[in-house]
Amino acid sequence: MHVKKAFIRNFRNITEETIELSNKINILYGQNAQGKTNFLEALYLCAMGRSMRTNIESEMIRFENSQADIKLIFDNSEKIDVHLFTNRKKIIDVNSVQINKLGELFGKFLTVIFSPEDLQLVKTNPSVRRKFMDTELCQINKIYYYELKQYYRILRQRNNSLKKIRENKLPKQILDVWDEQLIKCGINIINQRYEFIEKIDNHAQKIYFYVTGGTESLKTFYKPNANVQDFESKLKKRRDYDILIGSTSAGIHKDDLSFEINNMSAKIFGSQGQQKSVALSLKLAEIYLIHEITNKFPVLLLDDILSELDESRQFFLLDAIKNFQVILTCTGIENAIKKNIHTANFFKVESGKFFSENGV
Repeated sequence: MHVKKAFIRNFRNITEETIELSNKINILYGQNAQGKTNFLEALYLCAMGRSMRTNIESEMIRFENSQADIKLIFDNSEKIDVHLFTNRKKIIDVNSVQINKLGELFGKFLTVIFSPEDLQLVKTNPSVRRKFMDTELCQINKIYYYELKQYYRILRQRNNSLKKIRENKLPKQILDVWDEQLIKCGINIINQRYEFIEKIDNHAQKIYFYVTGGTESLKTFYKPNANVQDFESKLKKRRDYDILIGSTSAGIHKDDLSFEINNMSAKIFGSQGQQKSVALSLKLAEIYLIHEITNKFPVLLLDDILSELDESRQFFLLDAIKNFQVILTCTGIENAIKKNIHTANFFKVESGKFFSENGV
């Protein structure tokens, strides 16, 4: 899968640009706050229907404008158009047909984004690791997206009921209804997360072994807050506590991942370099897992990631990605790029304008 052309108008600081991309390495370079990440955000929006930076759509519209437009042409003239408005919901067209549900977009344009924040995957909070699972599962499994959406809808209703029970406005027995629905939906999600982690772990183990020259092993574990067998009993056991705090304390919204290097916790005992190698391996594993399931390689978006890696990991990453379409942002052309990339499409980015330059 590769992007051929992107047309962007009134998006962030980009007034109007048409950018034609190579099907291999594309490098956007320039000082910070010039528009490089804005371009990646526009592509991500076409893949996921939302930004990776904000939940407020109006923030993405250029100042003093009421509408922003993105047109993406990829593969064999496939098209995605996204129109953002300040005063109404966005409109997304896939091959000139407007979609009615966000789930209809997933899988059309596949992408993996890798930013400096992702390097903190091992030691950051569990919500980031859940997002890691959910983002890719939604791209490759529309059913998962709808079940996840349904789960959080039920969760909100259960939490509202908990608050009303605490205020003596509802009987405690009303929770039986929400628990039954939450368990049914949650069990499906747990099973799909188990399967996802098993598959991505297979790829990540091989990549990490290669990154470390065969000296270290990696294992990724899915840590459900409640197992399939004890989800119901856990909810019932915690009812009084949930009523007290007005929130549900057990369920898939509390799940986590853990990582072991040579059978020891990467979070507790791993060095900063080892933790970055784990994150690097997992992000690259996403690419191969998506290909395994869809028979397509996603477009890889690298947002200023090289500056966060030492030279050996820079070389490894650049060597690992040279057979995919990559859109890479950086402030300057690092030595690793000069030494390891022999053919690339370069764009200098200044004040939201993209100046194409000859590749090297």
